[in-house]
Amino acid sequence: MTSKIINMAERIKDAEDRVLESMFDAAPIADNGFSGQIVKRIRRKLWIRRVTLPLAVLLGLLVAFRPMAAVVKGVYDLLLSMPGDLVPSLAGTLPSLQIIVTGALILVVAMFSLSMLED
Repeated sequence: MTSKIINMAERIKDAEDRVLESMFDAAPIADNGFSGQIVKRIRRKLWIRRVTLPLAVLLGLLVAFRPMAAVVKGVYDLLLSMPGDLVPSLAGTLPSLQIIVTGALILVVAMFSLSMLED
């Protein structure tokens, strides 16, 4: 079943409607596949953008992993060398591993969402 309003609008046409309809009913201009090539290029560039940012982040994390692990180990050794009454008070303020992983996952989801919204 179709709407009566749409059917009435299709039946009642004035001169402007007929002119517009004739303009858009014209055959497409032959361009020997130029439009298709442009659309392919645009789609390819969009996919390249969607793939390269997450890959760059992953590559950056892989490159920075060893230096960051060394920094964490150095901070841990520094905390161990501090007086005993200072370390427990600092240990209580550090976030747990679960909070760090949750924050990292939220960051990854936000990055993917923003890249999708950008396109």
